[in-house]
Amino acid sequence: MNHRARRSAPLASQGDARTGRPESSGGAAGRFAVALWRALLAVLRPFTLALLTGSAEPPSRPRSRWLRMPVPGWLAALVPVRTFSLLQIAELLLGVELFGVTLSTTQEWNEQAAATPGDPAPLWGGVVVLGALAAGLPVVLRNRWPLAAWRAAAVLTPVAVFVNLTIGRDEGYAPYPVAVGVAYLLALYSVGVRCERRITLGAGILTVLVCLAVDVDSTPVVAGVAVVVLLFGYNVRARRNATAMLIEEERRTRQAEGAQAVLEERARIARELHDVVAHHMSVIAIQAEAVPLRAAGDASQLEAGLAEIRALSLEAINELRQVLGVLRDPEGRTDTAPQPGLDRLEELVANARNAGLTVAVDRRPVGRLSPAVGLSAYRIVQESLSNAMRHAPGSSVAVDITADAGTLRLRVANGPGRSPAAAPGAGQGLVGMRERAALLGGTLDAGPTRGGGYQVSAALPVEPQEPATGSTIGSPIEEIEEREGAA
Repeated sequence: MNHRARRSAPLASQGDARTGRPESSGGAAGRFAVALWRALLAVLRPFTLALLTGSAEPPSRPRSRWLRMPVPGWLAALVPVRTFSLLQIAELLLGVELFGVTLSTTQEWNEQAAATPGDPAPLWGGVVVLGALAAGLPVVLRNRWPLAAWRAAAVLTPVAVFVNLTIGRDEGYAPYPVAVGVAYLLALYSVGVRCERRITLGAGILTVLVCLAVDVDSTPVVAGVAVVVLLFGYNVRARRNATAMLIEEERRTRQAEGAQAVLEERARIARELHDVVAHHMSVIAIQAEAVPLRAAGDASQLEAGLAEIRALSLEAINELRQVLGVLRDPEGRTDTAPQPGLDRLEELVANARNAGLTVAVDRRPVGRLSPAVGLSAYRIVQESLSNAMRHAPGSSVAVDITADAGTLRLRVANGPGRSPAAAPGAGQGLVGMRERAALLGGTLDAGPTRGGGYQVSAALPVEPQEPATGSTIGSPIEEIEEREGAA
């Protein structure tokens, strides 16, 4: 322990070198210097981005196809592009025109200075050309490389001002040639539209500083115009970004709505297939088990039992075809025979009795029901009887159907089974029944009774809410789906 303490003592004495924690005021001064340096870098960052390291966003394609033309065949082998923008061609022509006008004007000034005694000496031709480039080059570059266009304008504009101050004949308020000023403002606008905020800020501050350095008297007007142009470009960029974000948000919303519609459609398909397949397969399985026992070697009874199984199988196939027909046809008109309703209740009761249940029906007049209500009531009774077949074989079942105050009331109650029940299911049948009742604005309750049985009670409105005007309903199944959207 002593040896380890002796080794750690020199390390602790080093303080700042190993742990970064100061031992004296020198550490605080170092931290202050680092903070000051970071603050300086943060202040200079907009200028370095604007002058050296920054970049602009790529140009957007013209929205109108008339502004974009294919390259002629005789010129396609000479240029690396397949199409060209009419806006770029117009800017190229404008830049060449401004360059030509400025160059001819400054050359004329140069010749007058050489021919007039007492005037300043004429300038070198290269300086005159650079001054003329300040009027044309930024306009040519600003569409594809806006930041490069502004940098070229920032470098060449002082040359143009020098030419104007040295040999110029213009009488104006500011020493800036008009063509050069227009080119600079166009480049500055492009920076505001296509560059980030720090680059825009750096370009604006540098423009004001250059105006102060060139001519203090004209700075308020010239700098004010430049700042207004820059802010206008930045506002256009902000609006475009907001529009792009809104479009992206709408796209994501449509995707989410589409995904939700897919989930709802899957739930609807699962509910329909469960109601059709589960009921008929349960009846067929029970019939297939009971027919040999009931026939007891009698060929005629065996044949009759097999005929019943075949009839149930054909009925299941027909109902499956109806469901699949709705799914195949976007308008819901292919293979869509009328869906079952309470008018087919006797068929359900007969199938349940053939499967060994003792079914007592108490049905009172309920009036005319809409297809959606009739289908849902039929499916609820069908699923309740199927559950009784599977979980309470041989039990007594009471089916009560009444209507009062605009409400259709269903009650299916079974007692305890007389033979072993099948394995418990996943509970999808109860979920589907509750969904059907909820889609119509009704309620459904299910649970065990005191005597060991089970009861399902449902209350469905006789006149559910109509779907939205203009909707196309190809079948009662789609009516339920439309009401699902309204719910």
